[in-house]
Amino acid sequence: MTREKLVKILPWVTTPLLLIVLLVVWQVTVTALEVNPLILPSPAQIWDALLRVVAQPATWANTWITVTETVVGFLIALVLGVVVGVFFGKIPLLEISLRPLIIVSQVVPKVALIPLFVIWFGFGMTSKIIMAALLAFFPIMLNVLLGVRSIEAGQREVMRSLNASRWQTFRRLEFKSVLPYIFAGMEIGIVMAIIGTIVGEYLGGNEGLGYMVVTTLNALDSPALFAVIALLSALGLALYFIVASLKRFVIPWHESVYGQRNVG
Repeated sequence: MTREKLVKILPWVTTPLLLIVLLVVWQVTVTALEVNPLILPSPAQIWDALLRVVAQPATWANTWITVTETVVGFLIALVLGVVVGVFFGKIPLLEISLRPLIIVSQVVPKVALIPLFVIWFGFGMTSKIIMAALLAFFPIMLNVLLGVRSIEAGQREVMRSLNASRWQTFRRLEFKSVLPYIFAGMEIGIVMAIIGTIVGEYLGGNEGLGYMVVTTLNALDSPALFAVIALLSALGLALYFIVASLKRFVIPWHESVYGQRNVG
């Protein structure tokens, strides 16, 4: 087996093994110490609860709601983050003028805004989408800003010396230079978006997986609570994997992707 093939399959071997070891230790510890299931259920109890939760049609409806809120909020943040990041990168005075406002909007605890969003937009999806967009916007905008500023003056001079038009300069230099930074922001942004959605559903929602966390907690059904958390983890992992796969497809030439295939 070549080193390149080993690098590719290694995560698919080590991760399941570590997970199996963790679950075995967890099961043995809980059984040996006779831990109350209300405090910490065993993996076997969580698995039974997961099968029970997944069999309920309401679970899939709530999952779809959470996915919709997360994806829509993330896409809004992506569009706004790219636009604002490009403008800030190209117009430094604009970035300097609005920087305090952007910083203030980020340091305000987002959890404290949820009651206001509920008052303004109700318990529906709108407030959760806004929360997801708020959390995902900042990392995307910062990465795009960094990407625009990272284009060296010498590279622009080369394009001018070749009599390249503004469109050619954008397409062949600026767009390709900023793309890796956009995907770096997207990888962080999708994680922040799902966090914003779940927090919004948990504190001010009547549907979605975050709301299911509340209902299972109120019912003191600890195994079901862990099962819903497992669903949330799987959902977050799937969304992140989609973004990472899109990155490998769009910018296979970049070091962040190409370098992973040539480790060692």
